[in-house]
Parts: sequence; structure tokens; C-alpha cells
Amino acid sequence: MMRAVVFLLVVVFCNATALPMAAGGEKVISLREAILTSFSNNHELKGRQSALAAGQADIGIARSSLLPSLALEEKFQRTANPTYSFMSKLNQERFTARDFAIDSLNNPDEISDFQTMFSIEQPLFVRPANIGLAMAKNQQEIANREYQRKKEELALEVVKTFLMVRTSREYAAVAAKGVADAKEHVRLSELRFNNGLGLYSDTLRARTALADAEQQLVSAQKNHDVAKKGLGLLLGLADPVDAGQEKVELPLLAMDYYTEASLQREDVKAMEGQRENARKNLALATAGYLPTLGLAGSYMLNDHNVPLGSEGESWLVAAVLRWQLFDGAKREYERVKARHLIAETDQHLEGLKKAVEFKVYEAYQSVAETGKNLELARSALLMAEEGQRLVQVRYENSLSPMIDLLDAQVALDHARAVVVARENDHELVKARLSYESGTILHDLQVDSQ
Repeated sequence: MMRAVVFLLVVVFCNATALPMAAGGEKVISLREAILTSFSNNHELKGRQSALAAGQADIGIARSSLLPSLALEEKFQRTANPTYSFMSKLNQERFTARDFAIDSLNNPDEISDFQTMFSIEQPLFVRPANIGLAMAKNQQEIANREYQRKKEELALEVVKTFLMVRTSREYAAVAAKGVADAKEHVRLSELRFNNGLGLYSDTLRARTALADAEQQLVSAQKNHDVAKKGLGLLLGLADPVDAGQEKVELPLLAMDYYTEASLQREDVKAMEGQRENARKNLALATAGYLPTLGLAGSYMLNDHNVPLGSEGESWLVAAVLRWQLFDGAKREYERVKARHLIAETDQHLEGLKKAVEFKVYEAYQSVAETGKNLELARSALLMAEEGQRLVQVRYENSLSPMIDLLDAQVALDHARAVVVARENDHELVKARLSYESGTILHDLQVDSQ
């Protein structure tokens, strides 16, 4: 007796510590774990992460226009040009009184010059560069919001696929129960026939119904296998993944909660950012009318023999003011274009807000509809179960024909399947309501990830 107790304790311990696996060896996963796995492994989301990193680099590119630039330049030239020859000797600090001779000035000897130059440029006032940096930062914020919205979309797809796996499994269970019921009908019909109380035709009908039930079970099992493979694919995994047994129950709050939350939806905020960038684009076009101001400096070494030589040295400091007075009306056309783009984004934003409000309203009404349909389906299932039980009792007592029992069984199987479908529909529309209002990550408790 003690050995049996120890054996049972070992079995319980092993089952408690083992990783959850389905009967076929597939990994069993909870909904929350499935969503977090998709965030880590989904290929499209990974691609968007790379796009975000590229956008961050765009900010650095825009900022570089405001920072000093340093350059090192080594230049070699050999010439007999009188002007260049004169300047080269001066830069090399090898100029003598003999070089003022007319012959030397008009017909100089060939001369080589290695010039090493360190230069620096610092913008002081470049309004377009400041606006460009602000636009790059705003664009990165837009990309972040679009990334978050993509995570919400992915979470909804995981919920849909997870529920599909659950539903297909329930359908398979319903089909298996239908096969068990059909086998019982065959047993009853054969028992009655062997005792001279029933017809052989009843036995044939029962066997035909059993064959149909077994075909439905094969299809249901195939659909479940495909659904598990689809869930694994969505999670970025090569193997099928089965859904856990816990119930998927998203919270349902008042309509005002979802309506207010939808105004903060990530894609709405992203569109508001697009409108802000359109306005900055107008400011950018206007900034083209302003001058630019900067400083520049250089330090030069010249030598007639070797690179990086220093026979002569010199420096230069300059302030540069550039003001473009006319560019063929390009700036004015850019301002006109920017105004039209602002108007376009305003219309897109207003249209998006109205569409979001409608979708939230539609989803909320669908939740109420599917909830009521689920109650009716469960009530119908209870009636179908009782009806099938009564018909079976009547058949066993020779008060009803086999056809009535088969019809009652068909009605019961249908009622079972409808309940499964209605449960799936109800949870799915609640998930869609959360998605349309932008609260799905919060409702699923994965918003901190």
C-alpha cells in the first residue's frame, strides 16, 4: 500500500514540474504567453523594430546639420602657370627677391605643391536645419505609435487564432461525443433487432449515422491540427502550438470608456503627428526665405617636396552670410504645396476619428448581440439534450421510430456546435472592441511589455 502511495506522489510531482504539452506532443500555451511570444518572434514586428532603429538614425542625420564639421585634406599640384606658381612659392614661404624678375614671373619653372589643410565649419543660424531636426523627432514618435498599433493588431490576430484553436478543439470534442452517441444508437438498434423488437433498417440507419459522425470527427481533427500549425506560425515557431484550457474572458466596461479611450488610439495619435509634421513642412518652406549664417576656419601647411610637409603655414577664419534672393519661385510653390498637405492631413484625421467612433460603436453593439445569442444557444442546447434524452427513452420503449432518434441527435450535435461557435464569437468581438478602442494590450495585461 505504501509503495502505491509513493508511486502516486511521484507521478503527481512529475506532472506538476513538466512543461505543459498537448497529447500529440505540441507545446500548450496560455493566451498571454502566446501574445508575448509573438512580440518576440513575429517576423513582421521584428522588421518594424529595425525600421524604428533606422528612424532613430534619421534624427542623428538631421542633428548633424547643426554640428560642426571637421575635414582633413591633402592636395598635390604641379604647375607652370604664373599665377599658381607665384602663390605656391608664397604659401611655401620660399619666395625671394629674384622671383620678382620679369622672366621668372612670366615664365616660371615648374613647381610642385603639397597642401595639407585642416578645416572646420560651424553653422550659427540655419532655420531649415532646426525645423528638419524637429520633424525627424516627430517622425520617430509617429513610427513608435505605428509600431505600438501593429502590436495591438498582432495581439488581436493572436487572440483570433488562439480562439480558433480552442474552437476547433471544442468542435472535435463535440464530433467525438457525436460518434459516441452514434455508437450507442447502433448498439441499441442491434440489441432491439436481435431481440425481435426492432427493424434491420433501423440498424442500417444507425450505422449510416455513425459513418457520418466519424467523417465529421476526421474533418474536425484535421481543422484542429491546421489551427495549431497556424498559431505556431503566427508566433514565429516552426512547430504546432496548442491553446491552453483557461477561459478567454476580456473585461466589458461602459461604452463611454471605449469611446474616450479610442481618442488616444495609437494610429489616431500618429495621424495627429502627421498633421503636426505637415505644419512644420510649411514652416520649413517659409524658412527658405531667411538667410543662413555660419563660421569657417582652416589651417594650411604647404611643402614642395613631401606630403604633410610644413615649409609654410597659414590660417584663415571667415564668417559667411548667405541669403538667396530669388530661386525661380520655388519657395512659394513649396509653401502652396505645404498648405494643401495640411488640409489633406486635417481631412484624413477627421475621417479617421469618425471611423474609429463608428467601429467602437459597432463592436460594442456586436458584443451585446453575441452575448444574447450565446445565452439563447446555451438554452437551446439544454432543450436539445433533454429532447434527445426523451426520444431515446421513447425509442428504447418502442414508442418512437429510429428516424426520430436520429433527428434528435442531429439537432443535439448542431446545438453543441452552435454553443461553441457563439462562445468564440462573443470573446472575439470583445477582443475586437478592445482593439478598436486601443485598449487591447491593457485589457490583456501585456501593455508593459
